[in-house]
Amino acid sequence: MGAGLISLTGNASTFTFSGLASAQRKTEHWIYAIKAYSSYGRSRPPEVEGEEAVSQVVALNAGLELRGDRRFTQVLSGYLLAGAETDHVKSVESRSFGEGGLGVLWWDEKTPEGKESYLRTDAAFRYAHETRFQYYPTRLDLEDVDLGGPRFGAVFRYGLSKNVLFKEDVEVLVSVIGDSRMLLNSQTQLSVGLTEALSLSTSFMVKHDSAPPPGKVSTDTALALNLEVKL
Repeated sequence: MGAGLISLTGNASTFTFSGLASAQRKTEHWIYAIKAYSSYGRSRPPEVEGEEAVSQVVALNAGLELRGDRRFTQVLSGYLLAGAETDHVKSVESRSFGEGGLGVLWWDEKTPEGKESYLRTDAAFRYAHETRFQYYPTRLDLEDVDLGGPRFGAVFRYGLSKNVLFKEDVEVLVSVIGDSRMLLNSQTQLSVGLTEALSLSTSFMVKHDSAPPPGKVSTDTALALNLEVKL
């Protein structure tokens, strides 16, 4: 579990909160995983004499993802995945999706000193239905869209030392339904263990959509400092 918070007051005010949680359970033949995240941010610019400063929502999103892997061998597995997400600032009211594919666990090692190394890649087909609604600056209903096509993903973990862990999660979806579209998500993270359960991490996230809703830019980035708790 992890959380980040920014709060500024005075001439201008800003409040931003982000949270994330993930869990995984492994058995001899199955791997179960769940991930969830959310963020909320509101900002008020400095007041100008004679004008009232209006507070604006700058972040409002959330997502949930469930995954189940059936191990064929210690390396190869087949999996099903389902999830949903929303991003009001980007005019995505909801995006529900399902996916099926193959996962390859190239290695999963841990040394006696506590350093770990892990690499998994995925190749799958994903279908998603996206309902669109413009919340800001004016409320406006937008046309819904479908997307589906091959998805490729990779999860990499490498322990620089016992208490320092580098993480990289990247995925790309190329839609072949309707108009050409590509979604790319990447999260790079460096975590430093403060205790056995508590870590401080910094992360950089990139989300790219080659065909975003009308009036929205293609690429969003986020740089965050989080406190993580391992249960």
